[in-house]
Amino acid sequence: MGLRDHYVGVLKGTILRHFPQASIVDLSHEIKAFYVPGAALTVRNSYMDFPKGTVHLIGVAPNRSSLVDHLAVEYRGQYFVGADNGMFPLIFDKEPSKIVDLSFIAQTATSAIFPSRDIFAVAATHLAKGGIMEVLGRPAEILNRNGTFLPIIDGSTIRGMAIHVDVYGNIITNIDRSLFQTVGQGREFEIRFRREQHVINRIFISYSDVPDGEKMALFGATGLLEIAINRSNASQLLGIKQEDVISIVFK
Repeated sequence: MGLRDHYVGVLKGTILRHFPQASIVDLSHEIKAFYVPGAALTVRNSYMDFPKGTVHLIGVAPNRSSLVDHLAVEYRGQYFVGADNGMFPLIFDKEPSKIVDLSFIAQTATSAIFPSRDIFAVAATHLAKGGIMEVLGRPAEILNRNGTFLPIIDGSTIRGMAIHVDVYGNIITNIDRSLFQTVGQGREFEIRFRREQHVINRIFISYSDVPDGEKMALFGATGLLEIAINRSNASQLLGIKQEDVISIVFK
């Protein structure tokens, strides 16, 4: 929603109106509009640092349709409220323990023009106060599993993509360490990008493992493969943007 308009303030006001004791932590308001993988990556990289019982309200691409439902999900002792727009499978490593739709909340909402405020905030505060999920709606399933943003394995090649560029210009891919090790089996490899104009054949431990200005690859704090340039902006200098292809070819 960004920070220029009143939307974030109104959303927080709604949360505090329903639950004045709420502790609100902002993860980001700068996800590209409607960019589901960016939302999923932000939550995936953050939720484990929060205590059990935390409720994560995700307002990216929140609108309901005949193909997209509103859900509350319990996973590893925390709650996630948002739209079933393909983000949930990108956040979780396994199936959640409980899922309900927000149909009962929708029935009592005076408006649904701003779902993050009118529906998600009501559901989130109910859960934050210790309420049970069954009050929110009926048992449901995650139906949208956005395979477009999952890496593809083709023989000895992993074809992934850049799903996020952080504030430092580091390029975060959708390829995790587990997949890399499973497919690679310790073999030599080449990480290829920009139509194979650039190749990296080594995984480093730290950004400072290479001289200033040199490109590198590492598994960051997220556990996902990153392309970086030490003390510089890899996205700008290498010309890589969101959704560009990143491939790993094992020999």
